[in-house]
Amino acid sequence: QVQLVESGGGLVQAGGSLRLSCAASGRTFSSETVGWFRQAPGKEREFVGLMRCTGNYTYYSDSVKGRFTISRDIAKNTVYLQMNSLKPEDTAVYYCSVAIGKIVSTLPRRYDYWGQGTQVTVSS
Repeated sequence: QVQLVESGGGLVQAGGSLRLSCAASGRTFSSETVGWFRQAPGKEREFVGLMRCTGNYTYYSDSVKGRFTISRDIAKNTVYLQMNSLKPEDTAVYYCSVAIGKIVSTLPRRYDYWGQGTQVTVSS
């Protein structure tokens, strides 16, 4: 069983930065895909970005490309989402997720495990 715990959310002014963390237990990140999603009130869960743990391939949605970066610390079994130049429209609950196997997908239903989410609020 994989457990994911996100942290690092908070309130930030537009133009600011936050770094979210996703710490995993029960499984070592090795060949999985780690996905970041977000969900604003009244909206569907939205793909933000992903990292393939084999080769560190990353892919981002157009809305965050160039502003957000996914990285990982192998020793800490933790994946990070660095968010720069934040905008009010980035306000949402952010979730990390893991897809077991050779899955590279932007669809939430393809992911097997989810964290509890962390709130990010960007004020204008």
